[in-house]
Amino acid sequence: MSAPVLVIGTRSVHVTRFVGGLCSAGQSVVLVTDTAEPLVNSSLLLAQLKGDFSVMAWRTPACIRRFARQWQPRLAYVHQANSVGWHAGRGCAGLGFPIVLTLWGSDVLVTPHLSRLHRWMVRDALRAAAFWTADSAHVLAEAEKVAEVSRPAAHIVIGVDAWPADLSRLWSQKMDRFLTCRLHKPLYRIDSVIQAFAALAPRHPTWCLEVAAAGPETASLQSLAGRLGVADRVQFTGYLDAAAMARSNQRARVYVSFPSSDGTSVSLLEAMAQGCLPVVSDLPANREWVVDRLNGLVVRHPTELAAAMERAIDLSNENRWQKEAAPANLRLVREKATFTDNIRQFLALGEGLAP
Repeated sequence: MSAPVLVIGTRSVHVTRFVGGLCSAGQSVVLVTDTAEPLVNSSLLLAQLKGDFSVMAWRTPACIRRFARQWQPRLAYVHQANSVGWHAGRGCAGLGFPIVLTLWGSDVLVTPHLSRLHRWMVRDALRAAAFWTADSAHVLAEAEKVAEVSRPAAHIVIGVDAWPADLSRLWSQKMDRFLTCRLHKPLYRIDSVIQAFAALAPRHPTWCLEVAAAGPETASLQSLAGRLGVADRVQFTGYLDAAAMARSNQRARVYVSFPSSDGTSVSLLEAMAQGCLPVVSDLPANREWVVDRLNGLVVRHPTELAAAMERAIDLSNENRWQKEAAPANLRLVREKATFTDNIRQFLALGEGLAP
């Protein structure tokens, strides 16, 4: 068996999918993450070390170093230029293998602006890597500004696992539903989505809003729906597994994502693949996928969101959407964001970098 690769990242859907994808492609993996529970069930996950990625965890780099020396990986894939990337960069320094650092968006778009110390941490994580990847060209450009140096980089999406074989068969399953499935944190502005829905709800009595996922704002968002008088039409469905998420996309006509900062969201790609009309905030990463009024709607300000969602109701029922725009969205996702192809891109990148 060839030398394994080292993956360092938090226990998250993204890292779990990434490790599972590598193993499915035949690549052996050793993993540092923040849980002792195996992230994937595969014989090619050779070892997993529980690590502490908090900023004050001074022993973490030494733990990473000992683990790496034990397994002698040929390179490291590190997820996020935050404290994870900072610890990884110090732990792997001087061990003779390169670091491929995958940026998630907020790590270079938001974190560096929190304080000088945060900017210093992100800068050091970026500089420790031999190569950067991101799912957005805008994120890569911002990384170069924060790092104040350049690195070889690639625009690689960690994309979609599955899509309908025949999109036309989905239209009979679609219901009068909006879907939003971002984390319930201030960054994602779920409150704006609920307020916009409440504004249009009296004129569209058959429509409801599904709010998937969860987070620290869940209780306050549920209270907001009650105060606005739409609690009976806003359904909080919590965290969904892949099958349940696919069903939610299949029955929704319109997908809404309104963060104030973001890279490419996998949930956006999944919704586009399942025929949902996307309504998204005006961010560079979103504009890499959605052209306003062509294959979705792009919204600049929260005050414009209700009108955009109402416009999406009409557009999603038009023949042009179902016959032209939605199939074009599916083709776009299949061409640029097929998960197995994306994993092969990472593996090819690793082959070119490994000593």
